[in-house]
Amino acid sequence: MHRAYQPILPSGSKYLQEKWDRACYHDHRRKVKAAKSTIDNNSPETFSHLNLKFKKLKLEEERLSTIERDNQLLLQKMSTIMRTTGRIDNKNEYKLKSLNNEKRQREQLRVNRENKTMRERLKMVQPQYDHLKLHEDWYKAEKLMDHIARYPRGWYNAQNSKPKASKSSLAEGTNEDKNKAALSKGLEVKDNRKHGAK
Repeated sequence: MHRAYQPILPSGSKYLQEKWDRACYHDHRRKVKAAKSTIDNNSPETFSHLNLKFKKLKLEEERLSTIERDNQLLLQKMSTIMRTTGRIDNKNEYKLKSLNNEKRQREQLRVNRENKTMRERLKMVQPQYDHLKLHEDWYKAEKLMDHIARYPRGWYNAQNSKPKASKSSLAEGTNEDKNKAALSKGLEVKDNRKHGAK
């Protein structure tokens, strides 16, 4: 077979060249099979705490135990209802407890007592101002105003409350004449009051 072998490079012995090339080839194949990759292409390492989440399992177990306990209580209540007449048991018999309840009651009684005595004192107290004296002062002030005024009180309102005169009466006397007459009448009334006061 070495005679049919054609080496790439020229050689003196085809037999030895074939033997050397075959040994080199087998050595290369062995190295290729035993070669290790420089890049890690294996699957990542798996951790047990990532697959088995113990906290989640514990919470789920607690939730199931709570549900189981509630179911047991419900079954007991239903069996009690079936065995008895089924009366309700939702009465709240809790009484409020306070450490300073008595003190607050005493304080409330004291405040009520003080309010009652204050109310009685307010009822018994006499007024500061005498309303009769105030009325007398008002009457005196009215008399003084009557003496000081040029026209008597209520004169303007009395003039306005009179019925309006017709056209014929307006033609007889002018407004100036009426004003003069009213002024003279008012002055006469004032003079009479002054003479009466003297």
